[in-house]
Amino acid sequence: MSQPWHLQRMAALDFESSDKDPETARIVSCALILVGGGLPTDSRTWLVNPGIAQEPGAIAVHKLTDEYLVEHGQPAEQGVAEIAKAVAEVVAGGVPLVGHNLGGYDLNLLDRECRRHLGDSLEGLCRQPLTRVVDTMVLDKHAAPFRRRVSETQGAYQMRTTAGTYGLKWDEDQAHSAEYDALQSVRAAYRMGVIAHTRPEERPDWVLRLRNSRGPYEQFSDLAFVDVEELHRRQVVWAREQAASFQRHLRGSNPSAVVDGTWPLRPVPAGQDGGAS
Repeated sequence: MSQPWHLQRMAALDFESSDKDPETARIVSCALILVGGGLPTDSRTWLVNPGIAQEPGAIAVHKLTDEYLVEHGQPAEQGVAEIAKAVAEVVAGGVPLVGHNLGGYDLNLLDRECRRHLGDSLEGLCRQPLTRVVDTMVLDKHAAPFRRRVSETQGAYQMRTTAGTYGLKWDEDQAHSAEYDALQSVRAAYRMGVIAHTRPEERPDWVLRLRNSRGPYEQFSDLAFVDVEELHRRQVVWAREQAASFQRHLRGSNPSAVVDGTWPLRPVPAGQDGGAS
């Protein structure tokens, strides 16, 4: 292996959307930012008119109103086509896609939008499976498990919490824009990589105090000295385990709860074809 994965070129990807469900949500903004690897930063952003009314809760988060998107956004088909083409170029170049909850939400959102507007899956448009995805939520949950919620409104592993855990400053006024969140996710990935590749006994005190299932600081070592493809394969397993754990938790109050742990792309639910509703 050449350079450690966190020192190589990475493509940060983030979306803002019309609601929380990737099966029904539409893209309203996107940022794709190539960083690292000794090359200049290359940023692309899109503003998209989804053509439908957004959920009020989504607007409250990203502040992009329906009226603003109608006036300033690209038509959805054009925007999705441009985003898919840019992502496909990154994938073809072997650059890993990095984001927070990328396999839990963003890539599935893009896949459904590709099916809806372009008539093909994301992997179909990329002409290859996605095998180089770095999801900082999956990594954080594995390396630093058992974190408690910060408050009733701030979860244990949402982007703001992860950023703070790894010493990143957080600007709530800039947060929830695709560009800001994409950059924060790739910065978090880099800092996780730094910790993983530091001698275990020299890692930060908070890491040494972690309550890991295999003993102090051991699970950070699972992120070290692997190439991106192997890190991806490990995340497939970790995401499945994390979903199973969350499902067991939910079934304490809802015996029929189901959490799909397929990562980074979930199958289209039965009865849906990704077409426009």
